[in-house]
Amino acid sequence: MFTQRTLAIVETDLRKQRKELLGASRIDTTRALVNALAKMNARPSVLVSASAIGFYGNRGDETLTEESKPGTGFLSGLSQEWEAEALKAEALGIRVVLARFGIILAREGGALPKMLTPFKLGVGGRLGNGKQWMSWVTLEEAVGILRFVIENAPLRGAINVVSPQPLQNAAFTKALAKAMHRPALFPAPAFALRLALGEMANALLLSSQRVAPQALQKLGYRFLHTDLNSALAKVLAKS
Repeated sequence: MFTQRTLAIVETDLRKQRKELLGASRIDTTRALVNALAKMNARPSVLVSASAIGFYGNRGDETLTEESKPGTGFLSGLSQEWEAEALKAEALGIRVVLARFGIILAREGGALPKMLTPFKLGVGGRLGNGKQWMSWVTLEEAVGILRFVIENAPLRGAINVVSPQPLQNAAFTKALAKAMHRPALFPAPAFALRLALGEMANALLLSSQRVAPQALQKLGYRFLHTDLNSALAKVLAKS
């Protein structure tokens, strides 16, 4: 029979393996890609590398732009190493764009279906105290932004792929409940989330990132979706 100590050791080992897998899939893969580009005679003019707003870490109510300093913690460190590998392509004469994605809202996959499940069961609610900021973008918008940065040569370096109107979790949850015609009465306490997910609960669910798409706004990108209520209505209406 497993003891509590044995289970704790197994859990720690699984978390370590998960972190190693995340690092390999992002950092090692990007390094291999840049090395492959170096061997090409005809190279692409631009490399768009996926990253994440986890780069900024947990920052409370601070408004974060592409000029903000990186945060601390595992996801921030992962994003920094990931981006550093991609930026090596600049030495090859390739324009590099670091697309820092927020929470992508899509019916087909990603975070949204997981968010919908509790509401479908009638037990949806805010996460923790609900004060953490959530920076979101629809999948349709994300595709439009990627096309925009590929076609606009002046844009290089980091860009925040988010809507210009982030919301705190409590407001986000309220909008999601309204879109689904469900109540939002059952908050998930922070301690319960940490018990279920360990340290990743802080990084993925409880951290606060109030991110602004400053680079896109300076270049005049016209957002398709800035209001969460209308964005959710369109996303959830798709078959």
